[in-house]
Amino acid sequence: MKNGIMSFLEDKITLPDSVDRLASRFNAARPYRHLVIDNMFPDKLLDQLVTEIPPMTDDHWVHEDDDHLQKYGLRSAVELGETGYQLTSFLHSAGFLYFLSELTGIWQLLPDPYLQGSGYHMIPPGGKFDVHSDRNTAYETGLTRRLSMIIYLNKNWKHEYGGQFELWNSDGTRQEAIVEPLFNRTILFEIAEPNFHGVPHTVACPNGRSRNSFLVYYHTAGASGQTNEAPHTSIYAPSFYRQNESTVRKLVKDITPPIVLRALKSVSGRKK
Repeated sequence: MKNGIMSFLEDKITLPDSVDRLASRFNAARPYRHLVIDNMFPDKLLDQLVTEIPPMTDDHWVHEDDDHLQKYGLRSAVELGETGYQLTSFLHSAGFLYFLSELTGIWQLLPDPYLQGSGYHMIPPGGKFDVHSDRNTAYETGLTRRLSMIIYLNKNWKHEYGGQFELWNSDGTRQEAIVEPLFNRTILFEIAEPNFHGVPHTVACPNGRSRNSFLVYYHTAGASGQTNEAPHTSIYAPSFYRQNESTVRKLVKDITPPIVLRALKSVSGRKK
């Protein structure tokens, strides 16, 4: 099956090289294992996917807005249109899971049909997502997050619009790689610590546009060879490279769990 999985997928995806060579590129990538593939999916499919992006209302989206991120995420997988269901079903199919395993060396991958934290993501003008290491556990199931795959949906996207996806070094102090969020560009990367990444520079696209993507997570029941780590949400890189706040204040914000920060803000607000 090592060399034959594409015989089941050749009419569904297009690859620029053999699976073996792409696997070598994935493993050799720096600062950590990742792979960027252009035009992997049919343009027609993604064109239709774009037309199904739900209206910007609270019924469809979760608006995340704090010191570290300003973005919108799909509220529920049931908000998908017909094309979204078809794409998600394919990305969760046995054939595609085998393909990912051959590409990454991570076996027994499990899908997430509920799209918890995934699906459509939208960053509006002025939005960002600071450099971070991803949540390591699917809270609802206890499964271990292993891979993230992001499909960009931005036609005619100009560099000056910003929104570039950045991969950073292991201590979160230096950018090592950058990916332009162009239409039908896909990035697959390993979720592990400390695999820092983000969209730290604010999006500057024209009003009426946004930086759009479709994201899928893949899991395993535990992670062989890795030490057991307590479940955690996103861990943000130390923000010493910023100049607009004191080092001490930023360090406190970076190491304090979000739930504690929210509680402190709530208490402070009541005292005013």
